[in-house]
Amino acid sequence: MGDRKYRQRGYQDTDRGEKRPGQSPAARPDIFGPRTPNMPATHSVVRCAGCGAILPGEPDYAGKCPRCGFELHSCKQCNYFEPTAHFECSRPIEERVAKKDARNECTFYSPRVTIERETSHASSRSDDPRKAFENLFKK
Repeated sequence: MGDRKYRQRGYQDTDRGEKRPGQSPAARPDIFGPRTPNMPATHSVVRCAGCGAILPGEPDYAGKCPRCGFELHSCKQCNYFEPTAHFECSRPIEERVAKKDARNECTFYSPRVTIERETSHASSRSDDPRKAFENLFKK
C-alpha cells in the first residue's frame, strides 16, 4: 500500500479471495430480478362528472348527484364518452346528442368506473380547507 499516492483503501486494495466476517452465502438475500414494489391497495369508484365527488355505494343512475345535482344518466358520465370520436361517443349511435350534460335515454349508457389507489383513509381527511391549511403549519 506504500506505492499509492493516497493512503485510503480503494477498490484495488481488497483481497478477492478474502472472506468477510459474518457474511455467508446462505445469509445473503437472493438478489435475482427487480424488487417487488409495495403498492397500495386499489378500489373501484364512480365519480360525478360535474363536481368529482365519489358517488356513494350503488347510486341511482336515473337520478342526480347528491352533492351538485348533475344528471347521472348523461353523456359526460358515460364510459363511452369520447370527445374525439364521431358524435363524441365510441359506440355507433345514429344521431348526435346535443347537450352532453343533460339527461338522455341512450341504450349504450354505462357509468364510468375508475380504479383508484387507496392512499389515505377517508376518516383522516378534513373537509374543512382552512383547518387542513392550518394543520400544515402546526408546530
